[in-house]
Amino acid sequence: MSRPAYDYEAVGGGADDVTTLPEGRPGAGDARVITLVRRLADEVTTLFTKELALLKVETTNAIRDTRSGIASIATGGAVLYAGFLFLLLSAYLALSRVLEEWLAALIVGAVVALIGAIMLASGKQKLDASSLKPEHTQASMQKDREMIKRNVHESHQR
Repeated sequence: MSRPAYDYEAVGGGADDVTTLPEGRPGAGDARVITLVRRLADEVTTLFTKELALLKVETTNAIRDTRSGIASIATGGAVLYAGFLFLLLSAYLALSRVLEEWLAALIVGAVVALIGAIMLASGKQKLDASSLKPEHTQASMQKDREMIKRNVHESHQR
């Protein structure tokens, strides 16, 4: 009488023997490995999906910060230009009148130029290359890589 294909039997009877089907096909031990490999593949897929979502969020934030930095630089440039115009006006008034009017224009021009310089520095800092790196995604992927290496190394030792 023949046995069904799902009926497993240990060949050789020893504790270290591989479980096989009567026809010599892989048995329960290999089925468990296949199940583990499938689970690993599913978990790796889920992990990469989540990593991509994190990368998307970080990239979106970096783009928003870049837009803000560009707006600050443009506004700061315009204000600095206005300050420069006032400084030119003050130099003109100083040469033409040599009275109190040039002093007022000089003070206004210097204040406007200082404000523009501060705005430019702020915008430049927002555009720093290190602020554009997706640091959380990079750290998370490094941890995932190390975990996978460790698990592969442990599975080879078994």
